[in-house]
Amino acid sequence: MKIYFAAALVAFFLSLLFCFLLIPMLRKLKAGQNILSYVKEHKGKSGTPTMGGLAFILSAIVAFVLFPGRADRTAIVALTVGFSYLLVGFLDDFLKKRRKQNLGLRAWQKSVFQAFAAVFAGIYCVRAGLTVLHIPFFGVSFDIGWWMFPLAVFVFLATVNCVNLTDGLDGLAAGTCIPFFLAMGILIVLRGENSPLATLSFCLCGSLGAYLLFNASPASVFMGDTGSLSLGGFAACIGVFTGNALYIAVIGAMFVLSGATVIIQVLYFKATHGKRVFLMAPVHHHFQEKGYSECKISYAYAAVTAVLGALCILAAL
Repeated sequence: MKIYFAAALVAFFLSLLFCFLLIPMLRKLKAGQNILSYVKEHKGKSGTPTMGGLAFILSAIVAFVLFPGRADRTAIVALTVGFSYLLVGFLDDFLKKRRKQNLGLRAWQKSVFQAFAAVFAGIYCVRAGLTVLHIPFFGVSFDIGWWMFPLAVFVFLATVNCVNLTDGLDGLAAGTCIPFFLAMGILIVLRGENSPLATLSFCLCGSLGAYLLFNASPASVFMGDTGSLSLGGFAACIGVFTGNALYIAVIGAMFVLSGATVIIQVLYFKATHGKRVFLMAPVHHHFQEKGYSECKISYAYAAVTAVLGALCILAAL
């Protein structure tokens, strides 16, 4: 465990340094977030620097690379996929800044990239023989063969979009991702199946821990799609490539909640010609409309994720 702890510490201090360097640079470049007009509670956040995902994602990658002998082909594929999501997210954030509105890449453009990445990951799983699926809480595993391809495609598309939707409040996505990646890393270590991806998980924990110091309410910087898309990509890679795809939905239940509430809201709105289930979706905005503070909501999401992660770990012992 010493190597994982060391990797997390290196990622933490790198992220701390990168945040200190990046935030003033983003302010100088006036890379501020354009706030959606219908989220009235966030009007005061307009102009807060975005693209903060550059700091913690690059920190995690650099920390991972600094530990010799930690990378294998699967880890390299995970790094490539996660970094490609960072590039797409960065392009989206850059276009929003350039156009001075909350519209970057078109929805179809992001969908095409996500579909391509998901299909690539699914093909890699089948060709690399990463077709074993662990069932949470039951201690059993099944080799599902080529069925891993459609499952991987679905998990990638769902995970990336759900993590992206969860990035809506100060500290929410980062605070939820820390216990998520910690639990996934511990599960991988317990099974002794792919230590490089465990190292990557702990690196992400460390880098997010430092970033959260700047992103907790009131946030000094937002991660933007640069960070949220990349986090979703890494979460999907780590889960799918280690046979823990189903654990993503269990440990990451709060991510699922974000995606599910948006789907429910849209379907109900269309079916009832304008009626709503929630005051606003994703549901964290509903809680905000109910009067809960951003800190309290973010803490609750992180706490629930930590508890679910602990339950999964205990069941795997």
